[in-house]
Amino acid sequence: MKLAKLGDGPEIFHTLQGEGVSVGAPAIFIRASRCNLHCIWCDTDHTWNFQGTPWPHEKDASTGYTKHRKEDVTYELSPSEAAARILAFPCARTVITGGEPLLQEMDFLAMIQHIRAVQPTHQFEVETNGTRLPDPAFYEAVNQFNISPKLSNAAMPAALRIQPAALQFFATSAKAWFKFVVARPADLQEIESLCTAHGIAAERILLMPEGRTSAELDRHVSWLPELCRDRGYRLCDRLHIRLWGDKRGV
Repeated sequence: MKLAKLGDGPEIFHTLQGEGVSVGAPAIFIRASRCNLHCIWCDTDHTWNFQGTPWPHEKDASTGYTKHRKEDVTYELSPSEAAARILAFPCARTVITGGEPLLQEMDFLAMIQHIRAVQPTHQFEVETNGTRLPDPAFYEAVNQFNISPKLSNAAMPAALRIQPAALQFFATSAKAWFKFVVARPADLQEIESLCTAHGIAAERILLMPEGRTSAELDRHVSWLPELCRDRGYRLCDRLHIRLWGDKRGV
């Protein structure tokens, strides 16, 4: 498995779920390296913005920022080793995030099977960009899918970030919730058009303000509560940003 590297080891850590319908729940996070998308505002760019790639990122304007050496930010281990690290924590919920976890879904399925052999009721969430159909065995093993379709504010062609078959599959799933990053009021029309086109029900939609600081979140969240109330959406804040800021591994 190719995981993001944190310090000298893999990016596996015990924390609280900061987003989505499970917000506030104790959880172990395991972060996959590699992604099939390249959002310009991505806050986990160490999983894909490698030296030699052509993609822009908003951090390019920051003093000292450079693309990552792939070998410096990647940690490889087996599914059984990943399972052992997860089982060492006193927690029965794991969030598989990325990057894009479905690029390595068979490895993650093997990890899930190792963990469930020890903890049969262990819960698994998968955070995905909604561009890939899950393998049936992987879908069956996962308790919850947190789908985050990318809007035009991610600065990628629609043909890359929107895959109708995958979105329509998840739209019919009781395991799936759809989380949209909102940076401006104009995003709402795009969200509504996307959800209408792919049959995504309002009660499965969460709107989350874009931001890496509490001040940035507050700038966007001021106009979202009433909108969510009136249209039947859920408001999703970013608890981990409120608690710890834009830090990795917490």
